[in-house]
Amino acid sequence: MSNSVKKLAINIKRIRTEKNMTQGDLCRATGLDRAYISNIESAKKNPTLKTIEKIAKALGVSVDELMK
Repeated sequence: MSNSVKKLAINIKRIRTEKNMTQGDLCRATGLDRAYISNIESAKKNPTLKTIEKIAKALGVSVDELMK
């Protein structure tokens, strides 16, 4: 996977854990499957922009924050 996918994966997991959220919490907030969230966090899946926007909203951050 590309470097940007790895950065995204690291940032999602970091922000989620900083907010004391489990993957299950994030799944319920986004409507996404837990296995899919796990694959995104381990950089095995490259999510669409729409999915990234859902995750950012659920985490209470901007898309830019997830991508930096």
